[in-house]
Amino acid sequence: MRQVSLREFRTRGQVALKDVPPGETALLVGQSGPAFFLVPVHGDLALQDADLQRAIAKASLREDQRLAREAGFDLTSDEQIDAEIARIRASSPQQDRACA
Repeated sequence: MRQVSLREFRTRGQVALKDVPPGETALLVGQSGPAFFLVPVHGDLALQDADLQRAIAKASLREDQRLAREAGFDLTSDEQIDAEIARIRASSPQQDRACA
């Protein structure tokens, strides 16, 4: 995967991507590090979008799991989770639970 400066991409556009081979994903890198992926589109756009959304969701889930481990929440039992849900439901007004 080729890296392209975000600033160069903003100012030069397609010219900044001249060294990226056709069909290869490019990583746009800013001053703070990696910022965006540029992913080429091939064939069925809707299918590729669904695949991309699934990959983003998996990455988000992995990050949430990492944060849960760091906070010690991965050690919470099912019984503790059920008790917390019951406590929250008991403290909220009845009408708020109609949508749940």
